[in-house]
Amino acid sequence: MEKIVDRFLRYVAFDTTSNPDSQSQPSTNKQFALLEQLRKELVAMGLENVELDKYGYLTASIPSNIEEDVPAIGFIAHVDTSPDAPGSGIKPRFVENYDGKPIVLNELKGMELNPEEFPELKDYVGQTLITTDGNTLLGADDKAGVAEIMAAAEYIMEHPEFRHGPVRIGFTPDEEIGRGVDHFDVARFGAKYAYTMDGGAIGELEYENFNAASAKLHIQGRNIHPGYAKNKMLNAILIASELNDMLPVWQRPEYTDGYEGFIHITKFSGVVEEAEIQYIIRDHDFELFERKKKMIQECADFINGKYGAGVVTVDIKDQYYNMRKEVEPHYHIIEKAVKAMEDAGVKPNIRPIRGGTDGARLSFMGLPCPNIFAGGHNFHGKYEYLPVQSMEKASEVILNIIRNFTEK
Repeated sequence: MEKIVDRFLRYVAFDTTSNPDSQSQPSTNKQFALLEQLRKELVAMGLENVELDKYGYLTASIPSNIEEDVPAIGFIAHVDTSPDAPGSGIKPRFVENYDGKPIVLNELKGMELNPEEFPELKDYVGQTLITTDGNTLLGADDKAGVAEIMAAAEYIMEHPEFRHGPVRIGFTPDEEIGRGVDHFDVARFGAKYAYTMDGGAIGELEYENFNAASAKLHIQGRNIHPGYAKNKMLNAILIASELNDMLPVWQRPEYTDGYEGFIHITKFSGVVEEAEIQYIIRDHDFELFERKKKMIQECADFINGKYGAGVVTVDIKDQYYNMRKEVEPHYHIIEKAVKAMEDAGVKPNIRPIRGGTDGARLSFMGLPCPNIFAGGHNFHGKYEYLPVQSMEKASEVILNIIRNFTEK
């Protein structure tokens, strides 16, 4: 079998950054390059029904090799990387037998992974870490998940003695911009249950996630020559700042944890004439989620009352919802994942996702789909890193889950 780390390195060499401003799916054609590579590898392994469609969904099947009637189980990962950091020209670096000290990522930029700032590094002393060079993200979110699924598929195909029911594999585009399953055909995929391999640290198992929405606010100002602006100018930059300052500081992501939701400003741009603010809104509790959306609208209404109707326009769109409602009635799939981790020597850590996955939306589309660790840390940025042993354990967990579904 090919080493899983070699797979990962091959996949991160592809630039698959998604683009939230694009209206196509996939949002970037370059995602097809990796998908086509994966398609060829799946065919070479001998999987059946390997298909890559126009929307960027790659699916494949491994038929059951047992007589027992067991449900088809799916494993899903996304190929795109976040547009929050550069995703091209990735140059992974290896830190073998990590000693627990700060890791220099980029000396010229003064960037390092310091255990004082990232204390979870201490959990990986003695292991091999893959880091960035401080110029790009790494792509462990979610190419680690892709590599883990591919390694498990290769193992199954090369070990006919491994007993398994029907297995479905799916790779999706555009998860990072919330459009990963817009055209996903659950019935055609053919799994009764599935797992996304898209979590963080080793042991993570998640079946609760944020309710999520986006908010885009346009502020229409009035630009007058500053020498004659008294009682006439409406400075869109200042009005936008005023609106943002009305939102509670303690509901920013840097001050929240666990089940606490947040309102996160992701973009602020403008000139005197007009400005734009973008937010993401998150909360596990649906009532609190609705309150946060209402709060933004009320702030906009106040500004319009102060400066005139239409100065602020608001576009709020729901993105996905908390999957707990759809997964909990099928709790045995959580129990099987817990046992799979324990059998691999991994301590399960059941926790809510402070984010979302394709599985959240798939769960509401009729495919209960909790999330399992892929192993990486510090996603979406230049401080991202991946312990190699975590990736190896994740692939082992996939095989254990498949085996567990064959046992009564």
